[in-house]
Amino acid sequence: MKKTLFLILGTLSVATGVVGIFVPILPTTPFLLLAAACYIRSSQKMYDWLLNNRLLGGYIKNYILGRGMSLKQKIITLSILWSVILISALFITREIVVQLILLFVAIGVTTHIVRIKTLRENLNEERPETG
Repeated sequence: MKKTLFLILGTLSVATGVVGIFVPILPTTPFLLLAAACYIRSSQKMYDWLLNNRLLGGYIKNYILGRGMSLKQKIITLSILWSVILISALFITREIVVQLILLFVAIGVTTHIVRIKTLRENLNEERPETG
């Protein structure tokens, strides 16, 4: 029963994290990290799938290991963030309070992303053991 609940929570977290890529106020990273934590407690197969996922796996692995983000990931992340924030602020809401909240969220997330260590592209892959 416990494993099933962790599996369900992990899957909901992945879905929420993916939605968070496109919704400015919804964070992506915490949900993907929660999904990894749930999957490691419920299903090695799902944990391996998440960490080896073509789109999310490298990002999660590097974040968990404290390696950082590649410059390309930072640029893509910030481009999507600011595009969605600006579209939302200019075309979806006319409320100044909501626009200010969106601006502060964008500034906060941008600050967080910029402060993450920048990973060189070629370090994105695991290095084989030498010995």
